[in-house]
Amino acid sequence: MTLLRRGFLRAAARLFALAAGPVALAAGPAGAAAPERVVNIYNWSDYIDPKMLDAFTRETGIRVVYDTYDTNEIVETKLLAGRSGYDIVVPSGPFLQRLIKAGAFQPLDKGKLPNLKHAWPEVTARLAAYDPGNVYAVDYMWGTTGIGVNTALVRARLGANQPLNTWDIVLRPELVAKLKDCGVTMLDSPEDIFPSVLQALGLKPDSRRVDDLDRAGDALFRIRGAVQKFHSSEYINQLANGDVCLSVGYSGDVLQARRRAREAKSDVDIAYYIPQQGALMWFDAFAIPKDAPHPAEAHAFIDFMMRPEVAAANTNFVAYASGNLAAKALVRPEILSDPGIYPDEATFRRLFTNTAYDDRTQRVVTRLWTRVRTGR
Repeated sequence: MTLLRRGFLRAAARLFALAAGPVALAAGPAGAAAPERVVNIYNWSDYIDPKMLDAFTRETGIRVVYDTYDTNEIVETKLLAGRSGYDIVVPSGPFLQRLIKAGAFQPLDKGKLPNLKHAWPEVTARLAAYDPGNVYAVDYMWGTTGIGVNTALVRARLGANQPLNTWDIVLRPELVAKLKDCGVTMLDSPEDIFPSVLQALGLKPDSRRVDDLDRAGDALFRIRGAVQKFHSSEYINQLANGDVCLSVGYSGDVLQARRRAREAKSDVDIAYYIPQQGALMWFDAFAIPKDAPHPAEAHAFIDFMMRPEVAAANTNFVAYASGNLAAKALVRPEILSDPGIYPDEATFRRLFTNTAYDDRTQRVVTRLWTRVRTGR
């Protein structure tokens, strides 16, 4: 969810605590109450089944303090500033890679994570591009960055014969201009958008060449006038409510919008497409900050989340693919069979990954993205 799950300088969602009830306090030798056990988690918004947090507290007695955010940049800033106070964070691949390099995380004690045996080998292997040896992180969810559409509104403007599983409907000015009146949004996340555009242009999606990045920036600038807003979470409700007709977004977010529209029994029909040119495959992974105040509780939480039945419950709630292979047997059939969530093998081969930008490339991308967002 990539996002970049993913944008710039927006405030994190407000703190809220979830607890399953009073936590029993054991008396020590002098009759003093033992300190309350707690785990402080920082995760993407709309990204976990709250019932699983309650279940964790009931079983372990560990109270969960759960804070949410909308951008990787917020997490990075907090961790690099030091003393974040969090025990678990869930950064996306390139940010995970950069934060590992900065020494922001502690190595996992895998002896405390027996449920790692349920991890999906292919997903774990791809995650190793950011975390060599899988020393610091465990994949929570993975997905793709693609195209969400309100089928009726888009078909009414582009016609029945226009393929929708293509970046053309986003990047060809004459096509996307036809959608401006019904609303177009795009993730506020250059780390997701630039690789996707580079791929669509037939260039290497992880390119660092300034000429390639300039071409991608120019392609985005040409269509920016049709984009109503750059945001990495608002589009879920906007799609569900019929307020926009096309969003470049994360697979699970778009499918959450579809579910909300169906639950509301509205006539809004949402579809998610992995473009035929290929799509960015992203990973959101559990990691423990180096200065986590409660590392034992953090390990207990990660291990609980890696139980197949818990991982499946979270996938069933958020409509993202789990990094837990054993969980697939417990995922609802309509989710497991949805190619937008669990792509077939041919589509899976068209998915690509990106790695963290070096400082020079980051400056180039930031400059180009600022131009796209501001129009200057």
